[in-house]
Amino acid sequence: MNETYASVRRLGDIDWDNWSAVHRATLLFVIHNDQILLIRKKRGLGAGKINGPGGKLDEGETWKQAAIREVEEELLVTPLNVSECGELRFQFLDGYSIHVRVFSATDYTGTPTETDEATPLWFPLDGLPYEEMWADDIIWLPLMFAGKRFTGRFIFDGDAMIDHRVGIRSRATGG
Repeated sequence: MNETYASVRRLGDIDWDNWSAVHRATLLFVIHNDQILLIRKKRGLGAGKINGPGGKLDEGETWKQAAIREVEEELLVTPLNVSECGELRFQFLDGYSIHVRVFSATDYTGTPTETDEATPLWFPLDGLPYEEMWADDIIWLPLMFAGKRFTGRFIFDGDAMIDHRVGIRSRATGG
C-alpha cells in the first residue's frame, strides 16, 4: 500500500490543489429514447461491474476524442452529439488515482456489440442497476440525467467509497 494514502479517511486529508492522477480517463453514456447504454466490464478496473464505456486517454488525444474512441472499441458503435457533463477525481487508498471526464451522447450509429472488453446492456433511465455499479454512480448520474454539469472528488478503499463531495458547476466553465 502507498503510505501516502494509507491513512487517508476524509477528502480533507488530501492536498487536492497538488493532487495528480496516475491516469486520465473518460466515461461516455449514450442516452437514447429514455434508455442508457451501459456495459458489463470484462477486464481492468471495475471488471464485473456495470458502468459506462470508457478508458484511458492515448498520447495526443483530447478528452472527447478518447471518449468516442473508447465507445467505438468497446461496443463497436459511434456516439453522436457528444457533450461533456462532468469531471471526477478518484483517489484509492492503495495509491492508485484517476481523473475522469464524463460525457453523454444523444444518439449513435452502428449496433452495440459484445467485445473482449464489454457486454452492452440497455436500461431505462429510472431503472439503473446501481447495486452492480460503482458506489459513486448513484450520486452523480442523476445530475447528468437532469442536465447539470458536475464535479466530484471521491476516496475509495477497494470497491468501498469512504468519502466524497459532488458539486454543480455552471455550463460556462471547463470544456
